[in-house]
Amino acid sequence: MDAHIYKRVLLKLSGEQLAGKFEGGIDSDLVSWLGKEVKKVVDAGTQVVIMVGGGNYARGAQLAGHGIGRVTADNIGMLATMMNALAVADIFNNEDVSARALTNITADQVADKFTHRRAISDLGKGHVVIVAGGIGRPYLTTDTAAVSLALELECEVVLKATKVDGVYDKDPEQFPDAAKLHTISFQEAVSNDAIKVMDKAAMGLAMEHNLPIIVFDALQDGSIANAAAGNAGTTIS
Repeated sequence: MDAHIYKRVLLKLSGEQLAGKFEGGIDSDLVSWLGKEVKKVVDAGTQVVIMVGGGNYARGAQLAGHGIGRVTADNIGMLATMMNALAVADIFNNEDVSARALTNITADQVADKFTHRRAISDLGKGHVVIVAGGIGRPYLTTDTAAVSLALELECEVVLKATKVDGVYDKDPEQFPDAAKLHTISFQEAVSNDAIKVMDKAAMGLAMEHNLPIIVFDALQDGSIANAAAGNAGTTIS
């Protein structure tokens, strides 16, 4: 397949992935490596938007309760994604991967506010655009925010980085005979409770707008570039 198959992609990275070898916080060595991997995609002529999670610092759903309201907990989770976006942008820039952090939560002193115009302008200048703050509202995961952002910025595909190299018919960690599925329909992904690669609201939104999702393992050499060319993981469409 031609490496230029997608002109603009959205890469969804979880906070846990950014923590790398640590239990929390940022693994700078890993993010430096991710920067070099993303540069391969940019050099091939594809524009890259990155949506970061925040689970390495705080998870809204886990914080809620014990006196913390769900809305406050989700706001704390969104602030966690901002810390990730700032760090990833700095590390990428240090690796000569031009990157801009934009946020859906207003924090003018810290990061530029996300607007559609600014994001499109930055992409057109060759920058990797890293978006923090999810969608800026509670009760929505960064998976759902990633699909919404991909639609808003006219990305052609969502690249969902996971710990496994695609979708399996059952949990490969529990079942050695689990078979990898190279393609799967949205209907099957949404209706099959054994498939937990992305939350159902995110997949429902992608299905409604015919936006394909590629589930893949981002931590292999060349896998992000392969996914951006449609040559890795499992495609849900």
